Amino acid sequence: MSWYRYDDADNLVLTLHIQPGAKNTAATGLHGDALKIKLAAPPVEGKANTALLKFLAERFDVPLSRVILKQGGKSRHKVIVIQQSEHDPAVLFDASCS
Repeated sequence: MSWYRYDDADNLVLTLHIQPGAKNTAATGLHGDALKIKLAAPPVEGKANTALLKFLAERFDVPLSRVILKQGGKSRHKVIVIQQSEHDPAVLFDASCS
């Protein structure tokens, strides 16, 4: 299984493993069947989820309203839907976007 797929509506669905409290926010590689993302936000009061959604919206160049936390609100394992993105998932590894 891949860490990303496209659903019937051609939305990008990401399977992620999140490590909050890191020094920087970045995609770091695979963790099982998920993409591991380190977040420079603490796992308290939804701060890590908010930081994750903002990071993904910026990387995929979509409004924050098009980045949806589908599963894993209180878990490190998350499923995110990105609606109507024109970017390939490889954009997460593009250091020039930082």
